[in-house]
Amino acid sequence: MNAHSTTSSAPPPRLPDWLRVKVGKRDQSRATHALLRELGLNTVCSSARCPNIGECYGCHTAAFLILGNRCTRNCRFCAIAGGAPEPLDEDEPRRVALAASRLGLRFVVVTSVTRDDLSDGGAAHFARTIAALHETVPECQVEVLTPDFQGSREALATVLAAGPVVLNHNVETVPRLQLTVRPQASWETSLGVLKAAGKIAPDLPRKSGLMVGLGETDEEIRSALGDLGAAGVSIVTIGQYLRPTTHHLSVDRYVPPEQFARYADWAHEAGITYAASSPFVRSSYHAAEAAAAVHNRGGAA
Repeated sequence: MNAHSTTSSAPPPRLPDWLRVKVGKRDQSRATHALLRELGLNTVCSSARCPNIGECYGCHTAAFLILGNRCTRNCRFCAIAGGAPEPLDEDEPRRVALAASRLGLRFVVVTSVTRDDLSDGGAAHFARTIAALHETVPECQVEVLTPDFQGSREALATVLAAGPVVLNHNVETVPRLQLTVRPQASWETSLGVLKAAGKIAPDLPRKSGLMVGLGETDEEIRSALGDLGAAGVSIVTIGQYLRPTTHHLSVDRYVPPEQFARYADWAHEAGITYAASSPFVRSSYHAAEAAAAVHNRGGAA
């Protein structure tokens, strides 16, 4: 594939059989939808149009999206709406914890939109959410999927001091495509977040994720995994990019399952302990299993 075809107006290749969107479990997921509506909560499952939403909601789990539902950035792969951010909802941490309690969760993923308008990027709100979860569901473990906080080590330290069990920050794509895919972020800043987390909390597992099908080459994926391993990442997720609307970046290629298996091998060769790599993998998919596997093998890389 032409590595620069991401910006082409040509139609994407035909959706292959292995990428037919999952269906089913609609009845089982209604209760989760209803609870989230009742409590006025957002999830990345819904806002980002995750293809696994039926499966996760059907199992009474969700990745909570805090700090509102509008992002101050304009990443060209993401379905979350941009625009003027909403006022900070001070009661949101309590409602997230209540939802986790009512869903019977023992492992919760908390992520957010990017809030460059806030002086700390929303770090204190992350910390309050983690604290509320620990208070309401003491046995609950929390993974955080954070924005880059514009590289602020102080903001990152605020989140980590609240006691998550995994720090996740996604690089999303290979270095060459950063400006195209997420123009207000950078490879260097994201890698810096992951390295800084290792210095602030050396025993805390770090996690990151990549999408494929944005115009990268397999050689670039292998190199990126090497960089992540060298940065101390112990969990990586690799999934197929699926275009959410015609206003987003087009799909350059659909990667077959056997190549995803090779990506996992490359991740392990790079020193990454746990690699979830298949077309439908997303950042928080089976997050509890990944965290358990890494903790059982001795924690951070």
